[in-house]
Amino acid sequence: MTLTQLSYIVAVDKYRHFATAAQKIYITQPTLSMQIQKLEEELGILIFDRSKSPVIPTEIGEKIIAQAKVILSGSKHIEDIATLEEEELKGTFRIGVIPTIAPYLIPLFLKNFIEKYPRVELIFEEALTRDILTGLHEDHYDVGLIATPPEQSQIFEMDLFLEPFLAYLSINHELVSKPKLDVKDLDSTDLWLLNEGHCFREQSIKICKQNNEKMRKAPISFESGNLETLKRLVEQNFGMTLMPQLAVSDADMQCATGILKEFDSPVPSRKIRLVYSREYLKKNLIDAFAQEIKDAVPEELKQQKEELIVE
Repeated sequence: MTLTQLSYIVAVDKYRHFATAAQKIYITQPTLSMQIQKLEEELGILIFDRSKSPVIPTEIGEKIIAQAKVILSGSKHIEDIATLEEEELKGTFRIGVIPTIAPYLIPLFLKNFIEKYPRVELIFEEALTRDILTGLHEDHYDVGLIATPPEQSQIFEMDLFLEPFLAYLSINHELVSKPKLDVKDLDSTDLWLLNEGHCFREQSIKICKQNNEKMRKAPISFESGNLETLKRLVEQNFGMTLMPQLAVSDADMQCATGILKEFDSPVPSRKIRLVYSREYLKKNLIDAFAQEIKDAVPEELKQQKEELIVE
């Protein structure tokens, strides 16, 4: 029995498909199947019921997989403890990051980080908050970058910075004439939102509900998983959307046809957090990663005051 075999059965349990599991962990399906079969023969039991589609664990297989997760987690603890004594940071560091953070924050610190820590292999994956938290529990991610409280006792969090919300309006919008907006100005009848599951969507709705108990339905229904799509809709003279400040660069605005508006005090903001599941999991690497992010964000975000934090 090997750790590799245990990792294979955990992967098949996660994806419930041999080919998909093999693809996700970057091995061939024959290799995966052969190693799992060897483990089953060694133990004298069947771990998976292959007659089902999708494949499911047998009753005894579920117990073995649960124990395999404990063993794999323990083995990572040993590696983590050892790396704490090393002066040079190295190894694989897997980061789950929500889509409304990834394209805007990562370019700010990535170059400096890899120059400073060339032996660290960074692996970024975009995912929704709920999937990042699940991935942390399953040791799929080392850390996550999210914008809402994790609300789980097993998750540790580190505040990185506050990011204000901005409004992006079509050129003929009735609010264009105002120097700054108030949250009372927001009306969901023309507010474009991200798809269900995105925390930025829920935060946008909460801002609208600050002074609107009942939200009216927009005459056009279109929800996207991409902030850039929502910006393009606004630029076609359809309504407005909310944007995190990092999503709006000076270069973007030089070519933009929409109108960007700040909010008057209290300014609605979101809190960007780094989260991780084990207190000493690669702690030296976590600290270095967090510091590089803090150093890279624009100065105005470092000085942002907590006025209206939207969770």
